[in-house]
Amino acid sequence: MNNDVHELLGRAAEDAGEPATSTRTVYAGAARVRLRRRVGVSVAAVAVVAAGAVAAPNLAPKGDTQETTVAAPVELAGNGGQAKELVKVLPKGVGDVDQVSLSVILKGDTSEQEMPHLAGPLDGHYSVRKDGGVGYLVIGYLDTGSRVAGSDPCKPAHGVPGMADCVNEKVPGGGVLTIWSDPMNYDGAPKWGRELAGRLVLKDGGVLSIRDSTGFKGERAQGPVMKTTPLTRAQLRALLLSPELLPKK
Repeated sequence: MNNDVHELLGRAAEDAGEPATSTRTVYAGAARVRLRRRVGVSVAAVAVVAAGAVAAPNLAPKGDTQETTVAAPVELAGNGGQAKELVKVLPKGVGDVDQVSLSVILKGDTSEQEMPHLAGPLDGHYSVRKDGGVGYLVIGYLDTGSRVAGSDPCKPAHGVPGMADCVNEKVPGGGVLTIWSDPMNYDGAPKWGRELAGRLVLKDGGVLSIRDSTGFKGERAQGPVMKTTPLTRAQLRALLLSPELLPKK
């Protein structure tokens, strides 16, 4: 997978997969990639959304019939300020929001600093707890989208179908906002619940992407999968258009 795709999907989610023949293929297979590679989000080594998984053994029980083991909540030290800033731009009633590290949650790995090179003021991984379930929001901004910005996840390409429920929308200022859904029905561990994903491609080439995940089942799960995504489609759209998520220029 090339660096451009790593930066969009990875910084919005987690680490990159193997080289791909096209950015479109990456969009369709991003979840499968996330299920094979560890989470580690940075500009230099990126790739999920954007909301990710790792290739470590025994992260989840085999098969959906086994119960999920709920691990102790994992948060980043001193993360309260950034989470509180995000809450200010989220709709009321979303749930309890905390900044977390998916690397720590999925691997227990505390040796690496989470997302050391941030471009957006609220870039990061966030858990959302509501009605007993735990989902995730993964936010990442790139100051240049390169070839990623020119690709269209809604359209079939290179034998790969377009993403489900995918809609492109032109927004004021010349940007293009895209939202799609992903059932995340891929083999692997942990087993992720369904999610929404969105990106805003700005006229200047910047790209803001967000994963809106219902969470995952597995040995390190922080709680049951949410019945619905933390944000509705309309709420995700509103968040993508929030100027608070963009760096000040």
